[in-house]
Amino acid sequence: MFTIGDFARRGRVSVRMLRHYDAIGLLRPAHVDPGSGYRFYQDGQLARLNRIIALKDLGFTLAQVRSIVDEQVSVDELRGMLRLRRAELTATIAADTARLARVQARLRAIESEEHMPTDTVVTKPVAAVRVAELVATCASYAPEDISPVLTPLFADLIDRLARAGLTPTGPALAYYTDTAEGDGTINVHAALPVATGHDAAAGHDAGHDLTIVELPAVPAAATLTHHGSMNDIVATGQTLARWIDAHGHRSAGYAREVYLSCPPHAPERWVTELQAPITTP
Repeated sequence: MFTIGDFARRGRVSVRMLRHYDAIGLLRPAHVDPGSGYRFYQDGQLARLNRIIALKDLGFTLAQVRSIVDEQVSVDELRGMLRLRRAELTATIAADTARLARVQARLRAIESEEHMPTDTVVTKPVAAVRVAELVATCASYAPEDISPVLTPLFADLIDRLARAGLTPTGPALAYYTDTAEGDGTINVHAALPVATGHDAAAGHDAGHDLTIVELPAVPAAATLTHHGSMNDIVATGQTLARWIDAHGHRSAGYAREVYLSCPPHAPERWVTELQAPITTP
């Protein structure tokens, strides 16, 4: 048998924790000396201790842990619980990481207020272009709502274009339209230019589940090039908005995003042109 100190060392837990587990009936000592009150444990109790610690680390309350170990949960059942909890924790970490990235992006936008140069804004017409596109609905225009939708949409579009035997003729672009519901949701369009001389007329291509559309020309657009991850697009977009307002123009809709350079796995090296349609009162 082991003293409580020896058992704690072998179980890699604290003596205080063992005393607490004893007090709540979760892990009783194998023997308590009636004279000294010293607690003694057997090596076989390590199995119960291991299950208690594993279940506690999985997020179960001690009351739930007691119920589970008293039912003598098997190793396979514990492994299944571990896999489920690992998936939950991975999802939580990913969500927290994305949230932190958004906060950092907003902070950079705040820090750059009034400091981002606007002398690189260029006003120009944007020519009409024929594109193959896929469309999905986003909850809002916020980056955290758009990115999870747009990224797989482009992957799907590229795959369908390959199956259709169509080769993009220019950089990918995204554009946005309001939904008919008027509840703040928007339609996000993932698009790739295709040859204007292609046999398919503008419209839905049922054979490949694609839509071919003619994006109309934009008579005047205020354009600004964004360098880096799309997580930081907010600051560039707001710089463009300030320029439009400062020069007496009015916004005529959502800005298109033209992805001029998108090195794989290197979003910090991306180059994106924002094309905001404008009118002059």
